[in-house]
Amino acid sequence: MVGKLSVVATPIGNLEDITLRALRILKEADYVACEDTRMTRKLLSHFGIKTPAVNLKQIEKFLEAGKHVALVSDAGVPGVSDPGLEIVSNARESGTKIETIPGASSLTAAIAVAGLKAPSFTFYGFLPPKKGREKLFASIAKDERASIFFESPHRILKTLTSLSKASPGRRVGLFRELTKIYEEHLVDVPQELLQKLTPEKQRGEFVVIVEGR
Repeated sequence: MVGKLSVVATPIGNLEDITLRALRILKEADYVACEDTRMTRKLLSHFGIKTPAVNLKQIEKFLEAGKHVALVSDAGVPGVSDPGLEIVSNARESGTKIETIPGASSLTAAIAVAGLKAPSFTFYGFLPPKKGREKLFASIAKDERASIFFESPHRILKTLTSLSKASPGRRVGLFRELTKIYEEHLVDVPQELLQKLTPEKQRGEFVVIVEGR
């Protein structure tokens, strides 16, 4: 038996950003596979969906049994800097039918409101926490394309410091709490952003865009 895997994008903050198709698929699926069942159950409960939420380790056995599994991440599009990538790859190798249910993405949401040159870009996901960071910033400085990556709140100041040394004249956009009540966009050269990023603004995950040339 060959199962079906629906890769479903979920809201990155505001629950109104889920699509009608995503809601239908979450209702029709036999199971919803997720990183954190507690978070996903909150989403399902909000929309009155009773499909069982299961952890990612159970996907393979359900697909092998011919079940329809909806794969979600904690927020946004599965497979973008999360375990969904390996799951989809394995499902494809096993002959599972796969479909994409697109929706909210912090990456495209940030690009849309940045006003920065990014006709082509390199997406790095989450940067390595230690090894290779400075070498990577040097590479970003030489790149004609825009560079986009995710950054945690406790490393954002260190990142801006590195960018101020490697790319002092290039504009950088910081986008946090996208689609939420305290959504904020900061766009400036790295040195100025270091001054603007007060402690209360160092919360929530950041999408960082280094403008292209």
